[in-house]
Amino acid sequence: MSDSQNPVVFETRPTASGHLIGMARLNQPRSLNALSLDMIRLLHAQLTRWADDAQVVAVWLEGTGDRAFCAGGDIVALYRAMTGDDEHSLDAGIAFFTEEYELDYQIHDYPKPVIAWGHGVVMGGGIGLFVGASHRIVTETARIAMPESSIGLYPDVGGSWFLNRMPGRTGLFLGLTGANMNAGDALYVGLADHYVQADQREALLTAICESPGLGDDPRTAIDRACEQEAKAALQSLPESAMCRARPEIDALTEADELHTVVHNLANYSGETVMLQKAADAVRKASPTSMAIFWRQWHRAAHEDLESVFRQELQLSIRCLQLGEFAEGVRALLIDKDKNPKWRYRTVAELEPDWIDRFFQTA
Repeated sequence: MSDSQNPVVFETRPTASGHLIGMARLNQPRSLNALSLDMIRLLHAQLTRWADDAQVVAVWLEGTGDRAFCAGGDIVALYRAMTGDDEHSLDAGIAFFTEEYELDYQIHDYPKPVIAWGHGVVMGGGIGLFVGASHRIVTETARIAMPESSIGLYPDVGGSWFLNRMPGRTGLFLGLTGANMNAGDALYVGLADHYVQADQREALLTAICESPGLGDDPRTAIDRACEQEAKAALQSLPESAMCRARPEIDALTEADELHTVVHNLANYSGETVMLQKAADAVRKASPTSMAIFWRQWHRAAHEDLESVFRQELQLSIRCLQLGEFAEGVRALLIDKDKNPKWRYRTVAELEPDWIDRFFQTA
């Protein structure tokens, strides 16, 4: 099978120390490298092999093409699982979420450095791959978001863990609104470690492979190479709108009740463009999704990552079963009418028993 036919391409690159860098490239550019279950399984198996291979000192993870690292999961396939007539149709969806979260946790817990090249779109399930890497690099084209509330899901892939660890209430804001971030924003909220210009990818890879001490202390050697390239790119780093808007974000989201926070965001009348877009997004988002995230965000505040993934798996299976997610995908990607018929029109109308159902064991 040629590289063009492989959904994930695996190679190795020799280093000056006589070791290897494992190179993994998501290879579905037409779908912005959206993750399928097959891709998840291929990545998990190869990462396991590289972890056990003493010659491999680090892994480089990227996406094919200029448009995306990874735009998320293959939600059209999940839609088929949710709407199939077969009594086992949900099994594929359950397998997807189970194995996706196992892969994400594997990256977080990987025994060797993982360098993630965040070029272009990094969204949803793509963030799940990206955020666990030890060296997270963004470029000037990075467009990062967790837009799950717009399709009746919720920010998963560990989102209730890493969104809880952002400055102030920015993580809550991002989870509710799905706001887009640039490279400067990603650095500000702690989703990325380094900013490197896109045309310096090969220079950075070469610097890593030629780094003194890569075989003895790969993390430090990779840190040095990334920092050197980041210094050269500093002048072109996009300004962080999140940083600039932080006081407004914290004020809008400081209430103790979800309906108050959503009301504040939806009725924003200031001049900050990011918040204007967020107001529109909240008005269109699934009230159920926002309520699920609100409860899970608070529940996960003091949980460890492994526990959070277990909680999210239960939630995601319930989302597969209870219909809101299927309706969101239908409206966005199947019928493309962009007019989802949410079960409840507003957060204020939500019945607590409905949200409780998502937190019950599937």
